[in-house]
Amino acid sequence: QVQLVESGGGVVQAGGSLTLSCAASGRIARINEMGWYRQAPGKQRELVVVITSGGSTNYADSVKGRFTISRDNAKNTVYLQMNSLKPEDIGVYYCKADVALTYISGSYRYWGQGTQVTVSS
Repeated sequence: QVQLVESGGGVVQAGGSLTLSCAASGRIARINEMGWYRQAPGKQRELVVVITSGGSTNYADSVKGRFTISRDNAKNTVYLQMNSLKPEDIGVYYCKADVALTYISGSYRYWGQGTQVTVSS
């Protein structure tokens, strides 16, 4: 019913930049919180940053000042601008969206398929 399609991952040198995008489509009445999580090899998935429909954000301490999240509510799309990338930023980045299928229902959490970010030192 709802699909999240991510793009923008890749390989970059340390200190470089990447921009991730995630577009939600399908049966969507509204999207509450959207954001990004990541999973490094051998580690659990962790929060990177989330943004509410009103624009409030919550960043992980490890990315504050380097990453910037933004959102286009009209396009149901969230972006992640990643600057000053470090080897410790390596991982699979997953987009998530809390989607309400009708205007009177609660929201369900959906995940993207993940996009790989690799930072070479």
